[in-house]
Amino acid sequence: MDYPKPIKDLIEGYLTLPGIGKKTAERLALFTFSEMNEDATKRLGEAIINVKNSLYRCPICHNVSINEDACEICSDTLRDHSLLMVVETIKDVFIMEKMQEYKGLYHVLDGAINFAAGIGVEDININTLIKRIESGEVKELIIATNATTEGETTARYIKALLDDYDVYISRIAHGLPFGADISYADEMTLLKAIEGRRKY
Repeated sequence: MDYPKPIKDLIEGYLTLPGIGKKTAERLALFTFSEMNEDATKRLGEAIINVKNSLYRCPICHNVSINEDACEICSDTLRDHSLLMVVETIKDVFIMEKMQEYKGLYHVLDGAINFAAGIGVEDININTLIKRIESGEVKELIIATNATTEGETTARYIKALLDDYDVYISRIAHGLPFGADISYADEMTLLKAIEGRRKY
């Protein structure tokens, strides 16, 4: 006996989420049907729709923004606009901000170069980074891509791309073992990695 179509559709929906396999998707779909009351289900649905309809990508850094203009960080005049940190994902921005130590700006790449997975230079947010460097406002670029093969490939590409520009390029340093994901590092480890950044 197969699941009714509404449950099958919900399973397919859960399968689109990262880290969710078929068994977990089935369990979540059945839980949604049998355990969640109508109010909870409605709130979940509204929250999913709301996050797509009421949030935007910052046109400057590509971070999440509550309006169509510059995000809260990019529009903050008290931050150091000459310091720019390049990260892979929006989540990395929030992880870095938890330290409450870094006072520069960010640039979100929306991924990392991974030729094996078919992700090339054109698939990440590089062009707007070049425009920001060309403006002349950025004096130091901190490359904070993950300590993975993909992160290193991306870091090297960015370094080579910007070599002829008048900008100091550094790379976050010790504290992040190779293969580590920034979003799983604790705040002190990240702080030490930023403090120990080196010329790249």
